Amino acid sequence: MAREPRERADREERDSEFVDRLVHINRVAKVVKGGRRFGFAALVVVGDQKGRVGFGHGKAREVPEAIRKATDAAKRSMIRVALREGRTLHHDVKGRHGAGKVVLRAAPQGTGIIAGGPMRAVFETVGMQDVVAKSLGSSNPYNLVRATFDALKNEDSPRSVAARRGLKVSTLQARRRDTSDADVGAEA
Repeated sequence: MAREPRERADREERDSEFVDRLVHINRVAKVVKGGRRFGFAALVVVGDQKGRVGFGHGKAREVPEAIRKATDAAKRSMIRVALREGRTLHHDVKGRHGAGKVVLRAAPQGTGIIAGGPMRAVFETVGMQDVVAKSLGSSNPYNLVRATFDALKNEDSPRSVAARRGLKVSTLQARRRDTSDADVGAEA
């Protein structure tokens, strides 16, 4: 019995490390005999600003309950995103969900987050500081968030590429520098 308050405190401490952003709230109606019953649907993005992020969808009769359900769903569906220097992507990547398409580009330090609405919420909660993003096609927030997550899942870190190829990360990084130096020499 004495353990229960400690477990609750641990859970609250773990929950406090997450930052959540309400992306979209929608009023939905259920038609019943005698009229309509209104409810609310919420889309929430949750992250720890250190590379973990998730999104969730919740529906309820009241707004706060819908947000709570969406936040719980987001915490259950978190993914890890590899960040270069803890601030940007390792490489440019594309994502798609339904008619929503996104293009995410790595950016130099000091660029900031150049992205619209739903994508900006994802980048802020994941802890990304420099990124340029463009949404193409649908502007539906649900599709944009899912397309952004699709793009983030498609991103590879140098560590995972090196493991897949059976190389050392330093060898891979050296090759990358050699090719970029050659490109600069070709331009001159």
